[in-house]
Amino acid sequence: MYSGTTLRSSSGKVLGAHQKIDRVARKAMAQVAPRLPFPSARAIVHFEGVNGPDALKRKSPAQDEPWHYYNPNDPNDNGIVDMVRDHQFNLVAALKSGNHERAAFEAAWMAHALVDGLTPAHHEPFEESLEKLRGEGKETRTTIYKKLVYPGEGAREKFRNNWYVWGAGGLMTAHGTYEWGVATTITSLKLLSGYPTKEDLERVKKDGIAVVFKEAAAQVYALKMYDTFQKHGWTSRLARLTREELTPLIVKVVTLAWYEAAYKAQSAPKTKART
Repeated sequence: MYSGTTLRSSSGKVLGAHQKIDRVARKAMAQVAPRLPFPSARAIVHFEGVNGPDALKRKSPAQDEPWHYYNPNDPNDNGIVDMVRDHQFNLVAALKSGNHERAAFEAAWMAHALVDGLTPAHHEPFEESLEKLRGEGKETRTTIYKKLVYPGEGAREKFRNNWYVWGAGGLMTAHGTYEWGVATTITSLKLLSGYPTKEDLERVKKDGIAVVFKEAAAQVYALKMYDTFQKHGWTSRLARLTREELTPLIVKVVTLAWYEAAYKAQSAPKTKART
């Protein structure tokens, strides 16, 4: 999802989809669990945009850069789930110890992973496509130049590869355009339908956020929103699905992840955060 340009701290305040979802999920937390201590929306959003995971793509390419793509059809794809579990462990520890800044950081980065994992554009096999173009793994993209410019045997193949990524309808162009469409669609929405019910809260306490996330990702994938976008562009149907189904579901999953952590912090023994 779009989180601003990551060039300045004020970017993303209005059209940052991650920031918007964080704010709504925090309001949902205040309603469904008013007695459970949790960082403020302002503290959480501070760790988005220029201080969020997306900024690492610019600051330190390929070095500890989170890879937030998820294949709902692969039961063994646990990359995002593992990240979420690590962030939740640290969030519980921070809440338990009263480390508010660390708690805000963990809440923000956990939410970012969940949001991206539930975004239709992040269900595409990007890694395979990029590795095929580069002829090597994504971990070799260690500079901004290597991230932006794709190699090729000769000028013609190099042009073709880069057009496939950056040209009209290219991998990155389509990805960015889709996420911009989502960001502009949800800017003014309250998304109250994303607030979890009592049944949702009991479910996440019983089964855990990993199960909830995977079920939600399967629901999103079944909508085939990105397939529709690639064929027809941004349509009124996509806008409606974004408003009524996709974003409320994402808000719910983020809220439930935070709720589970806050709930665990109430009874868990003191633990040190993982580095």
